[in-house]
Amino acid sequence: MSRTLITNARLLCPASGLDEMGSLLIEDGKISAVGDVSGGADTLIDASGLCLSPGLVDLRVKTGEPGGEQRETLETASRAAVSGGVTSMVVMPDTEPVIDDVALAQFITNRGRETSKTRIYPAGALTIGLQGKAMSEISLMQGSGAVFFTNGDWPVGDTSVLRRTMAYAASCGVMVSSRADTHTLSARGVMNAGARAARMGLSGLPREAEWIGLSRDLFLAEATGCRLLVDQISTARSLEIIREARDRGVEVYVSVAAHHLFFNETDVGDYLTYCKVNPPFRSEEDRQALIDALAAGEIDAVVSAHDPQPPEEKRLPFGEAAFGAAGLETVLSALLVLVQDERLSLLDALRPVTASPASLIGVPQGRLAEGLPADLILFDPDRPWHCERENLLSRSLNSPFDGRRMVGRVMHTIIDGETVFQR
Repeated sequence: MSRTLITNARLLCPASGLDEMGSLLIEDGKISAVGDVSGGADTLIDASGLCLSPGLVDLRVKTGEPGGEQRETLETASRAAVSGGVTSMVVMPDTEPVIDDVALAQFITNRGRETSKTRIYPAGALTIGLQGKAMSEISLMQGSGAVFFTNGDWPVGDTSVLRRTMAYAASCGVMVSSRADTHTLSARGVMNAGARAARMGLSGLPREAEWIGLSRDLFLAEATGCRLLVDQISTARSLEIIREARDRGVEVYVSVAAHHLFFNETDVGDYLTYCKVNPPFRSEEDRQALIDALAAGEIDAVVSAHDPQPPEEKRLPFGEAAFGAAGLETVLSALLVLVQDERLSLLDALRPVTASPASLIGVPQGRLAEGLPADLILFDPDRPWHCERENLLSRSLNSPFDGRRMVGRVMHTIIDGETVFQR
């Protein structure tokens, strides 16, 4: 039996509210004691000056595997993930081929187990080929490890198809994740619609597209009893619409991309394509509303929205460049900036990247408790660092944080009791 003892750490567990100095003992990959721990160990880690928390659980990661490995593989994404403290990640189904059947869901699970440093969970395609025309093999993919089902970046345009699919998902007890969008309004847009986009001569992505798509999805979730995860909301009014739905008893959960808590539309600057994401960076008022909702506990998951793009897809005129940003290595720091600004407590910052998303997908990680997997991170919440894209570990380096002064650094990442990253 291998024993690792971590001492002198600030223990942080949002699930239990634990925030105190203490130690943690790991035995055979499991947490065996938390708090005042003594006794011998094979490995001793002195965590003086560091926080010890559950590893991060990221519900939205894109890779290029299979079919687009030049962008990112499961292995390269996992290298970036562990350096950012992400120990479990859900990979999106919009690959080539699309993850829309049992064999492909099993491929992702097996390939992740063989090559990845992190735990990999597939999200299954909601419709065949993500085309929005016919329901995929939801029940069978659920049995093969798919933790929820989504149509990726684009909503299902046919409301009848979405209603039938959500009704079936509800009968299977699975969660549907849907992008709140109306494709007929947003298809040609490249940044937030408004005066700035007009001055820059760029087509806008209107906020109304999010509101209309969100309202439709919530009404269908209410009608079918489907558990709904709203993917990456970006506006203040969307929060109001969700509050009303929750008051009606709709089982709805909400994710926000970490970069939407940090940037607004002015950060697009002089046509910076690394800041071209979808949903786009919105107004400062929208950003502040998202932060307030996070502090109030209304946001269930903060995601990296990791979407790596090769240089040739980003070094183009803004209107032609691909959407997407690398995010696995910066999600924790984006939250710790809010802690430093006294907008969030450390526990409030960690909850939507640990216990809350773990509960949504039904995995035991995300907590400091005896008998649970020892997926842990040691981080310095006050350590400054300079984000430089050439130092990122992702295969694609398209980060909007490039050149930014950040705060908070992961120093040690442990999965199943084994060190997978150390700075």
